Amino acid sequence: MNVKTSGHGLNLRQSFIDNATKRMQKFDRFFNDEADGTVNVDLEKDRYTVEVTVKNRGFFFRTEKTSTDLDSAFREAVDLMMRQIVKNKSKLGNRVKAREVELAVEELDISPEETDSEPEYNIAREKRFMVEPMSEQEAILQMNMLGHTFFMFRNSDTKELNIVYRRHDDTYGLLVPLS
Repeated sequence: MNVKTSGHGLNLRQSFIDNATKRMQKFDRFFNDEADGTVNVDLEKDRYTVEVTVKNRGFFFRTEKTSTDLDSAFREAVDLMMRQIVKNKSKLGNRVKAREVELAVEELDISPEETDSEPEYNIAREKRFMVEPMSEQEAILQMNMLGHTFFMFRNSDTKELNIVYRRHDDTYGLLVPLS
């Protein structure tokens, strides 16, 4: 696994970077060699927020933990990701190595009920509408006028479906499919 680390608002110690790389290597047993892992650390006041992301075969695994102790936040984020992978092993199918997940269940001492339960994702509502060509700015304006947090539109420049969305920090994001 290729592991990248970054710190925002702080310089990461080399010992933390080495430890993060070593702990992220635990995920090698689940994923192929092309998997990419990132560890992002944000320091705000006296709290560290650690975001751990693994990208494998077009699928993203992401966890985030906040604590006053950097190492503790990182450890908790990695443990949470491990539990998520194990819990969702049947839904992940061939995106992870099944035998390795079974070994992790034993190591983490997780009960079979915890891993075999398959939550049902119920769609409560289906909405159909025309997707009009418009610019990104027009789409943001339309989203705001509707009071929504996201809006799908056909980009008038590229003719592709795009989605604009409002982020938590009151900025906007744009989702663009890769061709």
